[in-house]
Amino acid sequence: MRPHLFPLFYRCGFVSLLTAFSVLAQESSILTNRGEPMRVPYACVEDELQSAGMSCDDEPCPIYLELSAVAANGNKILVAGDLHGDSATLDSILLQSDDAGATWKEPAGRMRGDAVDQLQIFDARHAWAAGETQYPLPRDPFFLTTTDGGASWTQHAVGEDGAAGSVQRFWFDSLTHGEVIVDTGQDHAIYESETGGETWKRQSVAGRPPELKDSDWRVGPSKDGKSWQIEKRAGEAWSVPASFLIEVASCKI
Repeated sequence: MRPHLFPLFYRCGFVSLLTAFSVLAQESSILTNRGEPMRVPYACVEDELQSAGMSCDDEPCPIYLELSAVAANGNKILVAGDLHGDSATLDSILLQSDDAGATWKEPAGRMRGDAVDQLQIFDARHAWAAGETQYPLPRDPFFLTTTDGGASWTQHAVGEDGAAGSVQRFWFDSLTHGEVIVDTGQDHAIYESETGGETWKRQSVAGRPPELKDSDWRVGPSKDGKSWQIEKRAGEAWSVPASFLIEVASCKI
């Protein structure tokens, strides 16, 4: 390599390579539960912060984890939410434990500007996660589906591209049939799937949704407000198999 080309390579190639590796690393890290709140990794990527309208040059920008849903089946636990700043959503996040909360990974890549806020586990191999793009307003609701126990996840759109809407509730009563109610901001659109969530058709009337039952799992903030607690019912009490720090990073560009 010619000496006078190295600065250009460094600026345009090596830095981009480091950014790519840092993003990959934060999504593929294995988190080990040692009894203290775990920190989800976040690399302060300049173009992502700027695209979210965040200026972090004068003052550092805190980055927060928001957890909205938890579902479990045996030793498998799924937790869903997003990463955000003070006023903008940055990425969706899906966390999975296959050993009752001892270790955690991100089985699906983070999606910029999206949030995942509802979950359903049907059996050991099949599960669904629902969410939507958050910026500038909720739109493009979608499903993430797995048929191999969470080893891989596939995204499927609900409705037309660019349509406003957020998932209010969904339910699958079999491996193939499910329904979802989407709040469009003007009405509640009803979609039905006969393909396990891969495709959706709008319907005029929804089937009778199942009654919401008390769950043996819940997610909520700790008393000190510094972490999210994943809680499991234990008789009349609740145990905490895992917890995650709410503030995960402080970014200064």
